[in-house]
Amino acid sequence: MGLLGLQRLMSLQGDRQQYRRQIVARNGSIASVNKRKGSPCLHDGDGDSQAGKILGCSIPDLPEDIWRHIHSLMPLRDAARAACLSHAFLYSWRCHPNLIFNEDELSSKTHANKQNFSDTIDRILTNHSGIGVKILNFELDGIAYHNLDKWLQVAVTPGIEELTVMLCRFKIQYKFPCSLLSEGIRNSIKFLELGFCIFHPTAELGTLRSLTCLCLFHVHIEGNELECLLSNSPVLEQLDLSHCDKIICLKIPCVLQQLNYLKAVACRRLRVIENQAPNLSSLYFSGNVIGETSQVKNLSINRSKGVCYARVELPSIMPNLETLGIRSGDEGVNTPMLPTKFMYLKHINIFVKSGTTSPPYDYLSLVSFLDASPSLETLILDVSQERMEHHESVLGHSSHWRQMDEHHSSLKSVKIIGFSSAKSLVELTCYILKIAISLESLTLDTLYGFRCSDENYNRCLCMGKRIISEAPRAVTAVRMYIEDKVPSGVKLTVVEPCSRCHAVPVGA
Repeated sequence: MGLLGLQRLMSLQGDRQQYRRQIVARNGSIASVNKRKGSPCLHDGDGDSQAGKILGCSIPDLPEDIWRHIHSLMPLRDAARAACLSHAFLYSWRCHPNLIFNEDELSSKTHANKQNFSDTIDRILTNHSGIGVKILNFELDGIAYHNLDKWLQVAVTPGIEELTVMLCRFKIQYKFPCSLLSEGIRNSIKFLELGFCIFHPTAELGTLRSLTCLCLFHVHIEGNELECLLSNSPVLEQLDLSHCDKIICLKIPCVLQQLNYLKAVACRRLRVIENQAPNLSSLYFSGNVIGETSQVKNLSINRSKGVCYARVELPSIMPNLETLGIRSGDEGVNTPMLPTKFMYLKHINIFVKSGTTSPPYDYLSLVSFLDASPSLETLILDVSQERMEHHESVLGHSSHWRQMDEHHSSLKSVKIIGFSSAKSLVELTCYILKIAISLESLTLDTLYGFRCSDENYNRCLCMGKRIISEAPRAVTAVRMYIEDKVPSGVKLTVVEPCSRCHAVPVGA
């Protein structure tokens, strides 16, 4: 709720002239208020015009808790300005609950230089009592933070619920002070996010009784230190680790009875996840991580040859999977047919990038997943790629289809992104149409990415010439080999290139 929203609210209250007289009597003139020592104003170039707008509004005599609520909904800069205009807002400013310090909040016409941001933060916190802060956010990429310890000491007080400290992404030098998490703070903090810093928690830290979400991004923390922190966070529900390269073995203790989501991506040295949390249901990891998490229901993985890995390894170590997302960077090995099953798997989302070697990846080998998943309802397959030359096109070749064992499938919805004229991809599509007796919709998108038809975009995502040139061939393949195989009850949608954004110049 910005100043304009506040103005609308005030305009509905009482007689304007009467309240204007009350303001003048209470505050003198706006000029004298702005010059008052200790004013929390940021002195933007547009400050006077904003002040004039507020003075022209009615200021109702509302209860203090309502003033505080209104003030808490305003952006930081607007809240600081409003505190210059009224004692009601000045009082609530000193215990404003949300302090968000990032480039968007601090930038203005007169404070465009990041060198001034540190002084701005100093002024804001000087005029804030440090009492009542619920949300504190320092996103200081490119902003000097030599006073960060002092800022944290002022603003991190008992009762705080969310704390974010994200520093310069090019160097990791700052050591987050564990002493900051005193008894009162440990009792209230629910969300802790640290980025580009050093963090060495020990057993002496004590129990974080309310912490439900922990996010560490480019943080230097050892595996045993993280285990110690987790053991002291009994109500933790979400753990998000990214680029924490000091961790080799991630141990999740059994005390985390409420932990249901774990993300561990781009942690280059991480090799093992030892999970004892009984209710972990959603897991997202990248790299060659080994771990037994039989209770996991939702899994996303990002690794080389991830499709083959998922088919070979997951049925035995994660038998209860219901949703599976796979992002494979270089799938050079065809997916094998195996007797193991995903008995509960309902949704699969696969992004597969073929290897650059010959022979290319055989899309028809994905039948292995269909055969292994009797409960599968949704399949999203992204095969978009810049080069097609390693794949045999169905156009201009024999239309002889390979024979596969047929098993009735529960598939209801299938979407293939980056659909091309690759023979194995057309074969896979025809096979799905034959076995999916419950199929309701089939979408074949010859490109990928956002479109100008989406309300948030003026133009479609830019594509390479090879992709745009292949799209008409993909449409031809659909017309020749797929359309007549679509049952009457199935909705077929073929997404073609945009005539405005994807037109190929003549002679290109």
